[in-house]
Amino acid sequence: MFSTLPIPIIQAPMAGGVSTPKLAAAVSNAGGLGFLAGGYKTAEAMRKEIHKLRTLTDRPFGVNVFVPGDKTVDEKALERYRAVLESEAERLGASVGEPKWDDDDWEAKFDVLLEERVPVVSFTFGCPDKEVIAALQKAGSFVMVTVTSREEACMAAEAGANALCVQGEEAGGHRASFGNDPKKDGALELFPLLAQVRTAVRIPLVAAGGIMDGRGIAAALKAGASVVQLGTAFLRCPESGAHPLHKQALADPRFAETAVTRAFTGRPARGLVNRFMAEYRAMAPAAYPHVHHMTKPLRAASAKAGDPEGMSLWAGTGYRLARELPAAELVEELKRELEEAWRK
Repeated sequence: MFSTLPIPIIQAPMAGGVSTPKLAAAVSNAGGLGFLAGGYKTAEAMRKEIHKLRTLTDRPFGVNVFVPGDKTVDEKALERYRAVLESEAERLGASVGEPKWDDDDWEAKFDVLLEERVPVVSFTFGCPDKEVIAALQKAGSFVMVTVTSREEACMAAEAGANALCVQGEEAGGHRASFGNDPKKDGALELFPLLAQVRTAVRIPLVAAGGIMDGRGIAAALKAGASVVQLGTAFLRCPESGAHPLHKQALADPRFAETAVTRAFTGRPARGLVNRFMAEYRAMAPAAYPHVHHMTKPLRAASAKAGDPEGMSLWAGTGYRLARELPAAELVEELKRELEEAWRK
């Protein structure tokens, strides 16, 4: 699959409306691999996006889905966090959402992926059973699992994955770890992680986390990756579905750093440090998707009020290098930078 890409670039699947069909199509048409994000959508909404994307490109593309996690959470910690968020809700004139577990329409999405014969399917938050991977491969899909450790990489390779997306701790948005245990929150930077995984498995690797330009792409390829995945780099593209306030925040001097937090969703995720993150990051329990459902109305209210301080502004460590360019132009610029880096 990766050897057929004219340009070794994957546009990361960014859930929450960021990875639009227009963005994925622009990247695929430019020679990379565009991705749709199935997370937080119903199976039928995901199907509609696949159909829309196919009207925009005849090139290969990918779809990412979330693997359901453990239903077990600390109910007392969840209730304490809900009580704390009530004051935030009152300030915004909103209500705290109902904490609940769901499987993100897992079974129905699996059926859609099989029926639509999606060229590339990737998984986040876990590795599906061997039978799931084999069924997708039989339907013609190239299957990729996102990993954050050597152990996860071995599990995914054993399950039959065609490739691994190796996510370093620099990555924006959710950390793709298979579990959600605060005692195991330590994460490796991309290049040490690539080195570990490269010695443990013999399948193609995709490098993800903090890569923003051609020099970064070249370094990852030299470190053993077959292709690289960029997410934050595409956030400011006009085809991106990121909220305008989110796009603006990436270039706003007041947002001076990123950090990893559970405050918005109950799972570790990297974003720009704003008021909400600073106030609530120490209180949020490891409860996903419960916390996501609780804070969703608050984040929406902040966005409606034009206040980025209460929004989840996901971004990787290299966010200052994000460029406000059409996606196709960005891919061409990255290609030019990569070629220049190879010549040096």
